[in-house]
Amino acid sequence: MSDADRKSTSLDPDNWGDLRAQGHRMLDDMFDNLSTVAERPLWQAPTPDQRARYRAELPRGPGRLEDAHAQFMADVAPYGSGNRHPGFMGWVQGGGTGVGMLAEMLAGGLDANLGGRDHMPIEVERQVALWMAELFGFGPEASGIFLTGTSLANLCAVLVARDRALGADVRHTGVRDVRVVAYASKGVHSCIVRAMDMTGLGWDRLRLIETDANHAISQPALEAAIAADRAQGLKPFLIVGTAGSVDVGAIDDLDGLADIAQREGAAFHVDGALGALGVLAPGVAPRLKGIERADSLALDFHKLAQVPYDAGFLLVRDAAAHKRTFTYSEAAYLRHAERGLAGGEWWPCDFGPDLSRGFRALKVWFSLKTYGLDALGVVISRACDLAAALAARIEASPELELLAPVGLNIVCFGYVGGDNAAIAADLQEAGRVAPSTTTLNGRTAIRAAIVNHRTGLADIEALVESVLALGRARAAAAKTGRG
Repeated sequence: MSDADRKSTSLDPDNWGDLRAQGHRMLDDMFDNLSTVAERPLWQAPTPDQRARYRAELPRGPGRLEDAHAQFMADVAPYGSGNRHPGFMGWVQGGGTGVGMLAEMLAGGLDANLGGRDHMPIEVERQVALWMAELFGFGPEASGIFLTGTSLANLCAVLVARDRALGADVRHTGVRDVRVVAYASKGVHSCIVRAMDMTGLGWDRLRLIETDANHAISQPALEAAIAADRAQGLKPFLIVGTAGSVDVGAIDDLDGLADIAQREGAAFHVDGALGALGVLAPGVAPRLKGIERADSLALDFHKLAQVPYDAGFLLVRDAAAHKRTFTYSEAAYLRHAERGLAGGEWWPCDFGPDLSRGFRALKVWFSLKTYGLDALGVVISRACDLAAALAARIEASPELELLAPVGLNIVCFGYVGGDNAAIAADLQEAGRVAPSTTTLNGRTAIRAAIVNHRTGLADIEALVESVLALGRARAAAAKTGRG
């Protein structure tokens, strides 16, 4: 192909200098946006006109990059979900960092496909996996892989446990006449239920066990359920422990669950989406004792580790079992080779569902190299301290009530006699602080998940004062017939 032909089909710019200048403007805009995030409303609803602009006709002809950038800054950037804002306490989402943003830019520029082959981005992912294996006491023989999030990581872990219990042939024959059972607490994330569905095992083979006063799984209830199932000829194949439940941040007795799993011959998996990285915080780490005994562990770097979305991770103690679950007989076009680009001893596509994979590991590697684990531990400790401060503030107010014990970084509370769902929606629309809601013992609770590294005591105070003001206003309106 001649240079002229190549130029006519290439999507590279005619003038790299113009693209460089526009790129610098875009990067500067995002630095400005990130550095002033606390000065803008946390959340605001897009206007009908803005929404309509994203129902436009399919673009057939070329447009200008600067025009697309301007539309992004006007219509998209001011109308995100707000998780970067220090007042964001709704759902469990990290706030991201400038370092992570830059790493994403580098990953996008490199455009590496981490499905396999012999290139250095693979080694970056392997490095993070080795670090996590060391951090959680899994040993250097463990395997790890990046996924979109813990929902997918949990699904993969259930698949590994399924194949361990039913044998590798289940991948060929499918799930038939299932006589195995999994166990998790009633507070487990719904993705575990979905995983039972998507693996072909079915919801009926998952026992959701009662929780204790601290919302952790009741081990006597678990053992009773196992005994009842064994009496029916069913075999426990998986016990799921939770390190930071989605509702209240509860942590199961992981050591006790590991004992039961070992005694029953079941795999022990830990859903650590929220709390696993609490091993970095001195005040949390002792409560995670037993996590090092898990057969598999799922976690999210995009929560307490503040890595930009998305960055889920699965760690598996038995790398051989992990690989057996996902590797296939090689298609000719995916054949491994002894040398050349098709070489390399470790292909991530042999350990997960994706063949085409982005370079998620780079932003985690950059974050760990730049901030260090100790600094992340301080961030996690601070989140837990703020949760404790919020709980104390709630307990000191007769108009507020704490609706669940605070064990990690989530606080569930309410305005006494108030409409907590309406109060939470009012707060979100006001744009200063934004909790979410959940249901506990049949009651709607305001749920403050303190995850963002930018959140401080002023934000906690703003939440409390805003709830009090809204609760009083709604109570007064109800008395006068205007509520």
